[in-house]
Amino acid sequence: MNTFLSNALDAAVVPGFSKIGYAIRKRLGNWQPISGFDLRGKTIVITGPTSGLGKEVARQLAPTGANLVLVARNEEKCARVIEEIAPLCTGSKPIFVRAEMGDLESVRSACVLIQQLFSHVDVLIHNAGALLNTRQVSPQGIEQTVASHVVGPFLMTTLLLPLLVGGRVVTVSSGGMYTSPLPAFDKGETLEMPAQKYGGSKQYAIAKRAQVTLTEMWAMREPQTEFVSMHPGWADTPGVQESIPGFRKVTSPILRTASEGADTISWLAAVNPLPGKNGSFWSDREVRPTHKTPQSKKLDSESNRLALWHYVENLSK
Repeated sequence: MNTFLSNALDAAVVPGFSKIGYAIRKRLGNWQPISGFDLRGKTIVITGPTSGLGKEVARQLAPTGANLVLVARNEEKCARVIEEIAPLCTGSKPIFVRAEMGDLESVRSACVLIQQLFSHVDVLIHNAGALLNTRQVSPQGIEQTVASHVVGPFLMTTLLLPLLVGGRVVTVSSGGMYTSPLPAFDKGETLEMPAQKYGGSKQYAIAKRAQVTLTEMWAMREPQTEFVSMHPGWADTPGVQESIPGFRKVTSPILRTASEGADTISWLAAVNPLPGKNGSFWSDREVRPTHKTPQSKKLDSESNRLALWHYVENLSK
């Protein structure tokens, strides 16, 4: 009955993605608090930890004893987060590593430092990113949403893979990915929307779809490491407030808190063994389907997946 109700909430979208779905599933599932996990000796790398979901993940994991590595572009903001959560930490004091995830050279520098500091990474959480309403490009000339959500994380995963053997990579996607299939690479489409057709929400959905597909592909290619992706539902974060104020105005009565949105990210970082297969997609501590439309499933072909992989791989070089 619990599974049936949860699936019904998910199919209806609004109740499933809102704080209603979170509250019902939490009660039915009798969830273990994140603070109850013992992660002493574990190293967890979190990108985008200075606000919103990333900040809440750092806060939630602080009492578990994990050694937190906070990857952010703004040292001052990250220092404030570290000062704020330090009293909660039962492990070592969190470490700041500078990186702009949309700048590949910055990502490379961050990975070099992480490799110098640690011989093993237990969990890498890809959370950084933003929804941009105007088209911008990275220092390497890549559309910024694609650079920071897809190419930068792909490069970081690639470079840290030797440290992640036996570990786990958690990628924070979005329920918005359901609105977009993969681009039709065989028809000349790419992840990057052209300037004349650019739409921030659409570009964001494309990038989030790519994240989920790449997670599945990583799991197939590198089975010695676990890869999972998830969507946090509709959470009231600074990103939502700034990028889609109209959506927030309409949905504000039912938006989740950032802490509620972050729960499954933290849980996926903490739970062991993983109660699902490698490459799975999660929300509210349950595996979810990756497609809601025939079109997105149709374009999820093996040839299109391979084209996506080669496209991102080439951009990350």
